[in-house]
Amino acid sequence: MFHVTVLPGDGIGPEITQSAVNVLKAAAELFQIELSFSTCDFGGISLDRHGVPVQEGVLAACRSSDAVLLGAVGGPAWDQGDPALRPEAALLRLRSEMNAFANLRPVKLYPALQDASPLKNSLLEQGIDLLIIRELLGGIYFGKRGTAEAHAFDTEQYDTVQIERIVRKAFSAARGRRGKLCLVDKANVLESSRLWRKLFFQLADDYPEVEVSALYVDNAAMQLIRRPFDFDCIVTSNLFGDILSDEAAVLTGSIGMLPSASLDENGRGIYEPIHGSAPDIAGTGQANPIGTILSAAMLLRYSLKEELAARCVEAAVYAAVQKGYRTADIYTDNTTLVNTKEMEKVIIHEMQTFR
Repeated sequence: MFHVTVLPGDGIGPEITQSAVNVLKAAAELFQIELSFSTCDFGGISLDRHGVPVQEGVLAACRSSDAVLLGAVGGPAWDQGDPALRPEAALLRLRSEMNAFANLRPVKLYPALQDASPLKNSLLEQGIDLLIIRELLGGIYFGKRGTAEAHAFDTEQYDTVQIERIVRKAFSAARGRRGKLCLVDKANVLESSRLWRKLFFQLADDYPEVEVSALYVDNAAMQLIRRPFDFDCIVTSNLFGDILSDEAAVLTGSIGMLPSASLDENGRGIYEPIHGSAPDIAGTGQANPIGTILSAAMLLRYSLKEELAARCVEAAVYAAVQKGYRTADIYTDNTTLVNTKEMEKVIIHEMQTFR
């Protein structure tokens, strides 16, 4: 029996996680997977109900689970006050408690959504299908920091253990895809990046079947726009990965389409869409559940090792989009506008076909 802890969070989080849970239940029935679920407060709702963004008991429940499914956290209602008590602090704490050091963000453009991409069609003819592997527990977000009246500082720090484990995870991912891995750093300026580059090329000797390259982050940001089809896998530090993954997300036409997984050494992880809580549309049925549903597919693949079930979910999403079903964020003329629940039902129906 696998157990999943569900953290709906804030804004549209409860709606999209419910859709993903229903898809997981459908997959469990189709593929004879024994699954159980529990739901906990997390983020702003936890602040309102319990005075903290995450309770210790919730962290313990997450640590003892096979996987965590997260909706979204935060919103204007909680933007003021002590940063340690903001909803986003709960997410940093959860990642640390679960040792989720490897963030995987697949970025894929669906042919039916090509017109939604801001890029011209000539740049999209070869498609976009890349994976960003971001180190999640080191770097400037976790380094020493301080502030005074006229001075503030943050510190970027990495050690060889942190770098090696994420780089090896990236090489493993590249072997399972098209066999290309690009390191993104700022080795012409930063000492921490020089260490990244040194270790990256040393470790490359262990993976001769993978084609390796390295780009400075400013050039990488440009090449993602100019030649997105050139990229297969990208590995990078926490800060650079945070920025580049959001840039890459825009190329697909809607941030609501994209999933993510944050994994530990053994594949246990936190699964969430990359979009925010969108409190302005919460409860209206306009939220796109696809990013969360695809995150559930990643949960099946990486934490439960149910590859066939994961592929079934992904194929069902692809079919739904190709057949013209659209939530408001990706709707265009001559397509079928559906709400959150209706999109979920379409995907579950398509799953029966691919079984």
